[in-house]
Amino acid sequence: MDKDELFKGWETFFGSDRLYAKEMDRRGFLLASSKVAALSLGLTLAGTLKGEQVLAAEPKFKAYPFTLGVASGDPLPDGVVLWTRLAPDPLNGGGMPHHDVPVRWEVATDEKFRNVVRRGVEFARAELAHSVHVEVEGLQPDRVYYYQFKAGSEISPVGRTKTLPAFHADVAKLSFAFASCQHYEEGYFSAYRHLAKEDLDLVFHLGDYIYEYGASDGKVRRHNSPEIITLADYRNRHALYRSDSDLQAAHTAFPWVVVNDDHEVENNYAGLVPEKDQPLEPFVARRAAAYQAYYEHMPLRRSSIPNGPNIQLYRRFSYGNLAQFHVLDTRQYRDDQANGDGTKPPTPESTDPKRTLTGTKQEKWLLDGLENSKARWDVLAQQVFFCKRDFKAGAEESYSMDAWDGYAANRDRILDFAAKNDISNLVVLTGDVHSNWANEILADFNNPESARLGVEFVGTSITSGGDGADMNSSDRTVLEENPHIKFVNRQRGYVCCTVTPDQWQADYRVLPYVSRPDAEIFTRVSFQVEHGKPELRKIYDSLVTTS
Repeated sequence: MDKDELFKGWETFFGSDRLYAKEMDRRGFLLASSKVAALSLGLTLAGTLKGEQVLAAEPKFKAYPFTLGVASGDPLPDGVVLWTRLAPDPLNGGGMPHHDVPVRWEVATDEKFRNVVRRGVEFARAELAHSVHVEVEGLQPDRVYYYQFKAGSEISPVGRTKTLPAFHADVAKLSFAFASCQHYEEGYFSAYRHLAKEDLDLVFHLGDYIYEYGASDGKVRRHNSPEIITLADYRNRHALYRSDSDLQAAHTAFPWVVVNDDHEVENNYAGLVPEKDQPLEPFVARRAAAYQAYYEHMPLRRSSIPNGPNIQLYRRFSYGNLAQFHVLDTRQYRDDQANGDGTKPPTPESTDPKRTLTGTKQEKWLLDGLENSKARWDVLAQQVFFCKRDFKAGAEESYSMDAWDGYAANRDRILDFAAKNDISNLVVLTGDVHSNWANEILADFNNPESARLGVEFVGTSITSGGDGADMNSSDRTVLEENPHIKFVNRQRGYVCCTVTPDQWQADYRVLPYVSRPDAEIFTRVSFQVEHGKPELRKIYDSLVTTS
């Protein structure tokens, strides 16, 4: 069965009770539901599920329904997505009845909701695990707002969010953080407790929000099931992660822009190719279930509602004229890893110009965006290591086949385009590798003297890999073999960035351990980059003693 036939007929083999993948016009369904916001909040509301009319008067819950907290995301100058999910029994399917439930929402300019500027009603859809995605419009640009939900007599925590500046507005400063890779079993999410206290405008999450692995002995915490496969499995796993109070605090504090990597589905999958030698149909069904649960638990717009085994996640955000963020999906459209994956020498397969990490359509979208951008900084928010990283000393070479090194021609096309179009303001944000790195992007990585086109900031994990250390025994070799790589560190944490028209500063915030929940955070190192001069300048290093 080829891919076209498979996608045309995906509903024929997704119809089991174990995997929900019913064909339906979800976009129209939710668009229609938004009209309910015009009704008085005191009216009795009705929803429709599978052709049956379900009365939705004031619901009653067997326990508090907002156990997974609240979140906001995908901000625009005039609005933002507000998210919650009704789940009185979150780790056992949610504990909700099999019909839609109306949820009131309010947005105010103050935390006490004295000045409410928007309110309405949205259905928590049974088909979407009783998640709620409200696309609020009509807000003022570059403003802080507060929001909350009410279902029946139950009221959610209060969330804080912020809109983006107006398109093309002159912006003096942007502060944001990016994070990735939060394995529940391998540590406490203490980093998020600290991140929630930072002075930020927004947060980017670059993938591995959950891990699909089964429960393991001897870990800091424990997963709630064997390896997840079905939609019910993925929902319960997301609920486990979402139940963490530190993660909830970070979501409550700022709007997030999210994109997934591999563990939201399965380790190192590539497009429609699973990690291990498996039949195609079960994996595509698994991917559909994973994308469905991902959407249900993220503050994403209707444009990202999955269509079977597909989800639209690459998109752009403009922060006035200061920065344009090109959010990439480097997992869903890629060719299979070359040379059987792993860390290998380059081969004709890995250097094949036909191979792609982004897919042809997304690559064109990216290049068009870079060409038309008027922003002071162009930012690629993406998942896997972008710069060349040779692991072998001497003449031998060895590269990660899962990163851009395994798809070198795709990277070369982007860098050639940047060089030919005089784009020298590139900043790449990366997750995935559970370690901090700071790299200069060269027009030709085989020529250390070639032009510098930008910089790459690679952020470590929230917990994945456990407590970590400053460096390991192989890092010195990597630094010597790759002179464009200026820094490596293997502790846990996140990266805070402060951006002005003339300067970009990246502060690598790390924890001494994640095996206990009481770790304090500190800045390991800080780098600055001047606009128009894409070179890394270290301005602070915690290991350097100053008098």
